[in-house]
Amino acid sequence: MKAVIIAGGAGTRLRPFTFSIPKPLLPVGEKPILEHIIRRLRSLKITDITLTLGYGAELIEAYFGDGRKFGVAIKYTRELKPLGTAGPLRLIKGLREPFLVMNGDILTRLDFNRMLRFHEKSGADLTIAAREYADRLPFGTLSAEGTRITGITEKPVTKHLVSAGIYIVSPAAARRIPGGRFFTMPDLVKVLLKENRPVCKYEFKDYWLGIERVSQLEEANQETRGWGAKG
Repeated sequence: MKAVIIAGGAGTRLRPFTFSIPKPLLPVGEKPILEHIIRRLRSLKITDITLTLGYGAELIEAYFGDGRKFGVAIKYTRELKPLGTAGPLRLIKGLREPFLVMNGDILTRLDFNRMLRFHEKSGADLTIAAREYADRLPFGTLSAEGTRITGITEKPVTKHLVSAGIYIVSPAAARRIPGGRFFTMPDLVKVLLKENRPVCKYEFKDYWLGIERVSQLEEANQETRGWGAKG
């Protein structure tokens, strides 16, 4: 299975760190976020990797090169303008089999090969890695009839099934991505559903963290302290 890592964002929510360093190169422990991802892919024998780049492309290419020193083969595409999380896939040639797509700010222990097998068995055009997210309100919520309070719930928790930013994409789905314009994975999902094409979820409970804020970067540094060299 080939893997595509979407790593072209400017990481504005992690400023000021990303003023000089692109988000994929921010350190988590002794290695950049993106190196953790690549080492995880290699540990699962996924070694054909394409990085889609934009902001900070030169620094990322200089660090990873052709991927040989990491035990993988890395190719690059560059966005001349922001293309979203799906648009860059149109820049990549030779995607003739289902392939993995993931955002370049994710640390996870998800088994991508197991997800691929699920995708192939389901017959989906697109499979979305999904996990449960619990959202706790910091306030007590009130129930009322008119002006009369009928109940109170202290800091209720609402559970949601959310996208983990990891996908298996079949060529049939990739062909529906328009070229040359901003297009996201949610946009692709909407197109497929409108055409009544099969889109499936793959629920998992393995470790996962999307790094979008400084607090999550700090959490990642705490979580990865015990990880081995393979990430």
